[in-house]
Amino acid sequence: MYKVFYNQKPLHFTTDLNKNSKNTPLFFIKYANSESIMKALKDKAVTAVYFYHPKSEKIEKHFFKTFPSIEAAGGLVEHTNGSFLFIFRNKKWDLPKGKIEKKEVIVEAAVREVVEETGAADLVVKKTLPITYHIYNANGRYKVKKTYWFLMKTSFNGPLNPQVEEHIEKAEWKTKAEIPKLMENAYENIKLVIDKII
Repeated sequence: MYKVFYNQKPLHFTTDLNKNSKNTPLFFIKYANSESIMKALKDKAVTAVYFYHPKSEKIEKHFFKTFPSIEAAGGLVEHTNGSFLFIFRNKKWDLPKGKIEKKEVIVEAAVREVVEETGAADLVVKKTLPITYHIYNANGRYKVKKTYWFLMKTSFNGPLNPQVEEHIEKAEWKTKAEIPKLMENAYENIKLVIDKII
């Protein structure tokens, strides 16, 4: 099953009608619309939202009809010295990522975005990491960003250059010991990626 988030709030896919409550409203995804779902997600009393359909394979179909998807790619970069590359954007610790361009190969997009957003170079892709999903506001319309993640390695020792036009304030190498503290101020999606490695 997918793990989808809006800000830090989870959206769950379910075939169980018993999930419905005041704090965890359930929507029959076939008949739900984005306005009612977003109203629930923005309600401070709501801790999670459930999307229901009796057939699990139909939930995905109706979900992506309700929230059109945009594809992005990014990377968790590990240095040969054992440290990891993070960016600080919108007051949170994050990983470099960005939109996949038309006809661009996914893994090439991931490498390009890491280079553009951090200035790191000589990246070698080692393996795929979990795909993440989050809902965001794109000029007044809510969409789902589907992000493909890759573990990358490098021995790059040059200066890092955070991409200011993408609102990135910092690009920094962090030791494994420093990461738990960073995760206290990071998106849930990033934690899903980090948990697979660290």
